[in-house]
Amino acid sequence: MTGPVRSVSQAFAILRLLARDGHAQTLSDVARATGLSVSSCLNLLRTLVAEGALEAESGKRYRLAPGWAELGALMRGETAQLVARAQPLLTRFAEQHDATVGLWHIEPRERLELVALGESESATRIHMAVGQRQPLGAGSTGRALSAAQCVDDAELARRFAALRWQRSLDYAAYAMQIGAARSSGYALDDGFAHAGVCSVACAVPGDPLAFCLSASTFAGSRDADGVRTLGQALTALARAIGQSDERS
Repeated sequence: MTGPVRSVSQAFAILRLLARDGHAQTLSDVARATGLSVSSCLNLLRTLVAEGALEAESGKRYRLAPGWAELGALMRGETAQLVARAQPLLTRFAEQHDATVGLWHIEPRERLELVALGESESATRIHMAVGQRQPLGAGSTGRALSAAQCVDDAELARRFAALRWQRSLDYAAYAMQIGAARSSGYALDDGFAHAGVCSVACAVPGDPLAFCLSASTFAGSRDADGVRTLGQALTALARAIGQSDERS
């Protein structure tokens, strides 16, 4: 063999795409994202379904089968590379802004996993652990992703119904906060997800969206201008990480 088998490489491109997104996608979504013709893409999707790697929802949307989704092996290499590039940027940001900054990855089964962390040198600081998970819609990260993904009302209500809050929050207020995130470019959670913690978050640009950033401080430690400055700085960091991913 003089080189890779093209159809096998294309099949793995589809698997990696669905692993990154974590949601079922249509034939046209997959074809557009992978650059395949619709006919070639359909043949590959049907083959992957027949082999048990994918599941077809009513024949119109495709997602990773449970066994494949739970392994996470398809994303390990790409995630590790992005983490390696992002880590020094996270550390520098944490030191400059005296905040705990996290890089989150969208996992199968609608959860986010913390894959990298930057912490300041402050004696008292917010601690998070790499590997911790939370529901897709939770906290500032959930609002940021919902805003970036432009989810419709039905999907937003479904995500909200799965959440629990430490400070009372109704759906109307949650939806308004996501609308504000669309306008500002970053989302805010001020003590709703975790009492005493104020966090801002924004999606890392990508197609499809696979990563999100959060910056957490103690509630009340910054005024509105300070929170705005933190959110804008985090948005700039997300763009830098997204651009480094495109160049790799």
